[in-house]
Amino acid sequence: MRPPDPFGDRVHPTREDPVVAAVSEGVGGPLGSHAAPHRWWTPLRVVLALTALCFVLGMAQKAPCYQDSWLDGQQRYTAMCYSDLPYLYVDRGFVELEWPYSDDPGTRARFDVMEYPVGISYFAWGAAWATHWLSGSPDVVPRSAVPTGDLYEDDRVVGEMRTYVTVSAVLLGLVALLSAWLLVRTHRDRPWDAAMFALSPALLLTGLVNWDLLAVGLVAGALWAWSRDRPVLTGVLIGLGTATKLYPLFLLGGVLVICLRRRSFADLARVVGSALAAWLVANAPALLTGPREWTVFWTFNSDRGADLGSLWLVWAQAVGPVSAETINTTSWVFFLAWCLGVLALGLLAPETPRLAQLGFLVVAGFLLVNKVYSPQYVLWLLPLAVLARPRWRDQIVWQAGEIFYFAAVWWYLGDLLEPGAGSDAGAYWLAIVVRVACELYLVAIVTRDVLVPRHDPVPRGFRRTGLGRTRWR
Repeated sequence: MRPPDPFGDRVHPTREDPVVAAVSEGVGGPLGSHAAPHRWWTPLRVVLALTALCFVLGMAQKAPCYQDSWLDGQQRYTAMCYSDLPYLYVDRGFVELEWPYSDDPGTRARFDVMEYPVGISYFAWGAAWATHWLSGSPDVVPRSAVPTGDLYEDDRVVGEMRTYVTVSAVLLGLVALLSAWLLVRTHRDRPWDAAMFALSPALLLTGLVNWDLLAVGLVAGALWAWSRDRPVLTGVLIGLGTATKLYPLFLLGGVLVICLRRRSFADLARVVGSALAAWLVANAPALLTGPREWTVFWTFNSDRGADLGSLWLVWAQAVGPVSAETINTTSWVFFLAWCLGVLALGLLAPETPRLAQLGFLVVAGFLLVNKVYSPQYVLWLLPLAVLARPRWRDQIVWQAGEIFYFAAVWWYLGDLLEPGAGSDAGAYWLAIVVRVACELYLVAIVTRDVLVPRHDPVPRGFRRTGLGRTRWR
């Protein structure tokens, strides 16, 4: 009689993933039949340690810019250490602790309104308060008499910029750890899938470019809550995520497909209702204090033209200019068609797809047609991708395209990709196309897994929850 497996039903990557199995040959080979779990180094602790290491390396990658406070306009591109955080600290009024949604005419004449959803604005403002406290609570009144551009020449302000990035990095690092914790616990039998998040080059390189990790944590939380059969909490986290970045809203499409297949209309109503309530509560302070400022996020994104990373930029530079109105209309038509395609795919699939699969497909479609595809937007897909297709080979292919683009965009902005003849930077267009191709590769693999479930690394099956109900793994 075969002895019981000391690891229980837990899936170990050296036994299941060909890439990990091959790599493990250098340290003794795949997990053997006589292996036993370590008493202290559980999968959760290992993944958290790897996440911390990855994030610290990401902070170190920004060190060249930190040393000169991001004031060297060329090094931020050549060293690929650019970050929005220090510039927005000054340019959005956090240097004077201005409320992001202040409607004071003097404040608005002096500083631009935050062009981000409220969740990011609140976080950025809170980090500014912590920065001022750590900097000895400087008197900000005299700064109001100094032109905004001249603040960069104030040594104390420059020091605060570095502190602001450090404070934000520590807080975002905690968000990364929380995200890893949630991903480990989303699939009880597959905790090692989260290692693909923890060791992601995308996390290392882009985690501090902006505040996108805040939404990543909320998306990871929504995936965890859904796996625990908690529709209300799922909706709350989707609503808060949408108040931080728009894209978590698209998870509702995946919830819709799953609920339609199960005829779980009560769950659908709970998720949608709680998401709407959470979004309204999160937006209330901004709406009440500065309704006009609150609308800037929506008008800014509507009015902007083809921007970095998008296929629209390739078209505009290679073929000819495209108006913002044309881009808006075409993008939304294409995205609507993409969503209908995902809906049909989910409803016609032999088995009910997983939320991570559907969410990944919808968000990928949005990014592919969006008018801007910033380097850090890869983080939007990261938690969805590692759960939708937990295979190292496919993650490596996808993220290789992201790394290639990450280098190319900074060199492009630093004028390092300009041809000697002075023509357009075709090398940058190539980087955009390669990035899109690698993303479409992963889209194709996930679509195949949905259509042919035997290819899906995560086996289908029911599990019994504490509420006596059943849910697909």
